[in-house]
Amino acid sequence: MSTADRLIDATRELLWERGYTGTSPKAIQQRAGAGQGSMYHHFAGKQDLALAAIRRTTARMREVAQADLAGPGSAVERIERYLLREREVLRGCPAGRLTQDPDIVASAELRAPVDELFDWLRARLTAVVAEGQAAGELSASLDPRAAGAVIAAAVQGGYVLARAAGTAEPFEQAVRGAVGLVRAAAVRGAATTN
Repeated sequence: MSTADRLIDATRELLWERGYTGTSPKAIQQRAGAGQGSMYHHFAGKQDLALAAIRRTTARMREVAQADLAGPGSAVERIERYLLREREVLRGCPAGRLTQDPDIVASAELRAPVDELFDWLRARLTAVVAEGQAAGELSASLDPRAAGAVIAAAVQGGYVLARAAGTAEPFEQAVRGAVGLVRAAAVRGAATTN
């Protein structure tokens, strides 16, 4: 792994753990095993490095969600796979946690990759719901955009509730509740394995 990659990955982890303010250049260098000269050789400063880290985080999250949502199975099965995927619940969502960081929210540049990820996720979930409707799996009365937003909100809200409670149980309830709503919208007789 190159020094630049080690710096980006160290910054990703530190942003997830500590937020932007709590992530010092010294902590990044120590975590990456890189010197100050190496850091400033590859990046203009902390914000430049944070932006690279946020972009990498959101790109990886998008890849994982896309694998769930574009994989095999019915629309209901793909949505369930997305909702029920194993996550590090008590750490929170790596991108969602950034929306709670005042320094990230105040910077349009740092916030943009997070906004783009969540816009993409809602649109992708909307598309899967619409695919389910077109295939006769999901009720035509379901609003695909609203359903996509609810599914995304169940995951993000579940993270917040779990972190507040100090247990993964509220997250599990939120995603299982969303699964129940999707199943309730499933057309009787439509093919699902669950």
